[in-house]
Amino acid sequence: MNAIANNGLPMTLPDLLNDQATQFPEQAALSAPRKTGLSYSALMSQVDRVQAALSEFGLGRSDRVALVLPNGPGMAAAFLGVASGAVCAPLNPGYTADGFDFFLSDLNVKALIVEAGSDSAAVGVARRRRIEVLELAQESSAPAGIFSLHGRARGAVSATPTRPDDVALLLHTSGTTSRPKLVPLTHRNLYASAFNVARTLGLSPTDCCLNVMPLFHIHGLVAGLLSTLASGGSVVCPPDFSAPDFFEWMAEFHPTWYTAVPTMHQAALAHARDHADVVAAHRLRFIRSSSAALPASVMVELEALFKVPVIEAYGATEAAHQMASNPLPPRARKPRSVGVAAGPEVAIMDFTGSQLPQGEPGEVVIRGANVMPGYENDAAANLASFADGWFRTGDQGYLDADGYLFLTGRLKEVINRGGEKISPREVDDALLEHPAIAQVVAFALPHPTLGEDLAAAVVLKEGHSASAQAIRDFLFERLPGFKIPSLVVVVPALPKGPTGKVQRIGLAAELAEHMKSSVGAPRNDFERIVVETFAEVLKIADFGIDDNFFALGGDSLHATQIANRLASIFDIELPNVVLFRKPTASELAAEIATLLTAVDPDHAEVFAGLHPVEELDKLLADLRNE
Repeated sequence: MNAIANNGLPMTLPDLLNDQATQFPEQAALSAPRKTGLSYSALMSQVDRVQAALSEFGLGRSDRVALVLPNGPGMAAAFLGVASGAVCAPLNPGYTADGFDFFLSDLNVKALIVEAGSDSAAVGVARRRRIEVLELAQESSAPAGIFSLHGRARGAVSATPTRPDDVALLLHTSGTTSRPKLVPLTHRNLYASAFNVARTLGLSPTDCCLNVMPLFHIHGLVAGLLSTLASGGSVVCPPDFSAPDFFEWMAEFHPTWYTAVPTMHQAALAHARDHADVVAAHRLRFIRSSSAALPASVMVELEALFKVPVIEAYGATEAAHQMASNPLPPRARKPRSVGVAAGPEVAIMDFTGSQLPQGEPGEVVIRGANVMPGYENDAAANLASFADGWFRTGDQGYLDADGYLFLTGRLKEVINRGGEKISPREVDDALLEHPAIAQVVAFALPHPTLGEDLAAAVVLKEGHSASAQAIRDFLFERLPGFKIPSLVVVVPALPKGPTGKVQRIGLAAELAEHMKSSVGAPRNDFERIVVETFAEVLKIADFGIDDNFFALGGDSLHATQIANRLASIFDIELPNVVLFRKPTASELAAEIATLLTAVDPDHAEVFAGLHPVEELDKLLADLRNE
């Protein structure tokens, strides 16, 4: 634990690995399924060999080297070796050729490392761009993380000492609303963040992390890999996550902790009953969650299943991952809070750059040794993102009296529904209180008059059922009317990014097929009349009885017009807000039939649409004459 005792003094990744190889030479550093473990001394030797190979290939300290490798110990060791001798740029192996073309160009890489014999689209893109392709070869019998690099020798370059402020890692932001920004992270940043995580979790050489996060993402690289190495512990680097494999890995390696995104935790919970023996024999001392909001219900279920604390943390690529974290017991963990500052300073700032007092919401800002020096080649983004040394995260939140941070949403995710500002995270939290809902994401829909409307996609728990209308009725008991989604779609799964996170922005386009009505023509005269009224007021055609009035372009003014017309046609009192609760023609027609039945229960079958239109018209005329 010498490295943790350094109290945050700036160091490099080679320094960190050398220190641990000296302190714990025979301790297993990397492990993997079907592999023998790799000791710290052997890992340090492998990193030295990678640095020497890069030099032979003409690659030096400032050259950018992209990695397109599957998850596993080879990827982990390749990252450590490349970042120690050059600038490492890991990429998602799942990108298309167009994606690789953009990223390899934007990164200005000099070499690409792929597995020997790889058929990745990245290889063709690299050769077309005259980028050197290096092949990583692993023997099946070799220990975890041992490989050789093969390429064309170009003459060794002079090795230069690695300094704390040299760039070690290049990653892109998600780029959901604009061109992705390039984040350069220095050795100082990575070192600081690794030890921040290690201190927060009280990691020691006796700990073993099951790192199920992808190693092209900051969460997996820092929280899973580097924090474990900073503590002298052992990190298991399995292939891509799957819930059944997760329990096999638990049984094989007996980890003391794992870190994941909420969707991975939910997948594990869904398969837990099939692996009761593994759950009963686990050695976990805590579970960590980060990179997306952890539903309170998931936290409760995880703690009930494994009987250990679940620690939710808050991170960002620009901060080399961790910014805040709930502490381990005996300190309090607060549901829906991402905890206290866990490394960098954390404050809340208004739009003028003034810090706000406890309890007052604003933008979350941070500063510390783990924060990037600035986006690469993006002066405008840096000007907008930094204020007096503080980095603006773009997240909304507040600090309570105990210094715990509560996030209320992303500034860019706030939905402006006709002037009403809505945080979709608040809607998520309310929906997750429904006993039938397993996963949810609220998102914006484009709207011709409101600008934006609110929708939500939900995944139901196995064996449960709930209609969209029942879900909306549930929300009316918990949220004000303007925060109720106009449209709720029940889907088998939520679209996710490569790290398991659901991106709100752009979700409307991804779920377009699910949001189309599956029912078309009116089934009775009540529905026919309502559909005709929708068409007349909204000046549209070709929509179904289950299409949402607001999604069709309706707003509160249109809703008032429709309510007044239908009240006149049926001679009933129909509140102007009825469409907020019954936004489809089928629901509104059923509501009208119910109201008419209350007036004249003897003709309930007619109002239910079971008789010809002539009988309905006569009955309505009789009611008007009474």
